[in-house]
Amino acid sequence: MSYVRLIDVTKRFGQVTAVDRLNLEIGKGECFSMLGPSGCGKTTTLRMVAGFEDLDEGEIHVGDRLLSSKKRGYYLPPEKRDFGMVFQAFAVWPHLSVYENVAFPLRVRKLPASEIERRTRDALTSTNLLDMAAKSPEDLSGGGKQRVALARALAINPDVMLLDEPLSSLDPHLREEMRFEIKDLQRQYGFSIIYVTHDQAEAMALSDRILVMKLGVVQQIDTPLNVYSHPANKFVFSFIGLSNFLEVAGEDGSYRILGGEPLPAGLRPDGELTGPRLSLASRPSEIDFVPDGGIAGTVLRKSFLGEIVDYQIQVGEQTMRVEKGRRSVGPSVGEACHLSLVRPFWYPADEA
Repeated sequence: MSYVRLIDVTKRFGQVTAVDRLNLEIGKGECFSMLGPSGCGKTTTLRMVAGFEDLDEGEIHVGDRLLSSKKRGYYLPPEKRDFGMVFQAFAVWPHLSVYENVAFPLRVRKLPASEIERRTRDALTSTNLLDMAAKSPEDLSGGGKQRVALARALAINPDVMLLDEPLSSLDPHLREEMRFEIKDLQRQYGFSIIYVTHDQAEAMALSDRILVMKLGVVQQIDTPLNVYSHPANKFVFSFIGLSNFLEVAGEDGSYRILGGEPLPAGLRPDGELTGPRLSLASRPSEIDFVPDGGIAGTVLRKSFLGEIVDYQIQVGEQTMRVEKGRRSVGPSVGEACHLSLVRPFWYPADEA
C-alpha cells in the first residue's frame, strides 16, 4: 500500500526542468533509493519531499496528509512535516554534548522533560551511543558523528526518514558498516526511507526498490535485482554496474564489429531491433573465455584485483573488459582469445 505519493511533481530552475512530471508511490516501511548521475534531479526531489523546495506543478502526500500542492496553493513547511533527515555533512553541533545534540529537536518541540529523556536515551541506545552521551561529537570518529545525526533523526519518531548521501564522507569500511546499521534501524522502527545516493553498492544493499533518473526523468523503478538484470534501456544498463558496449554494423542480416571480424552466427539481436549501427552490451563478469567460435580479441592488460582478475581485450578497433575469478585460468597479455557473452543485450547505437 502506498504511503508517500508524488503526483506529476515538476520543478524548474529558470529554463531548466530539474524534475519532470514525476509520479511515484513508496510503501510504508519501504526503503526506496533514488539513483542517478549528478544533476539528474534526485536531490531536488528529496528536497521537495522535505519541504526545502516548493513545487512548480503536482502534489506530494504522505499517508492522509497533503504536504504540497501548487494547484491548491498549499505548502506545509519542513518543520511541520516531522521527517527524520540525515545529510552528507554530519551537521552536529560541537558545543553540545552527544546527548544534547540528540535531544535538541525534542526541546524545540517543547516536549515534557520525561519524554525528552526517554526518546533521547532510546535513540542513543539504538545507535550504540549511550556510553558516549556526555562526550562532544568532536571526540568521535566520522562514523560516530553520523550515528549522532541518525540518533537525532530517530528521536522524533519519524514515519519517513530522508537520507541525502549520508555515507559519502566516510571511508569504505565505515560506509559498509553504516549501511547495514541503517537497515537494521529501519526494521526496528518501521519507518519508510527515501535514500539519495550516487553509490550503486549502497542502493543495491539497502533498497527494496530503486529509481534511476536521468535529466529529471524516470528511467526505471524496480527491485535492485531487476534493475541490474533487466535494465529498461541503454542508459540504465550503462549506469548500473560495469558495462561493455561494442559498436556493430549490420546489413542484410550480417553483423560485424566495427573494425573487427563478423560476429559468431548465434549472436544476433532479438526481435525487431535493426539498423546499420547497433550497440552490443555485456557485463564484464558475464563473459567467458572459450577455445574458439566466440568474438575474437587480443589481451591488452591483465590485472590482479584480489578475488578477481580484470582483463582489457582489444576487439577490432574497440576494447572491452572481462572479469574472472582469481582461480580461473585465462590468457596472458598479448595472447589471442575468443569471448562468449553469457547475457548479451542489444540497443540502438544512437540511444543515449
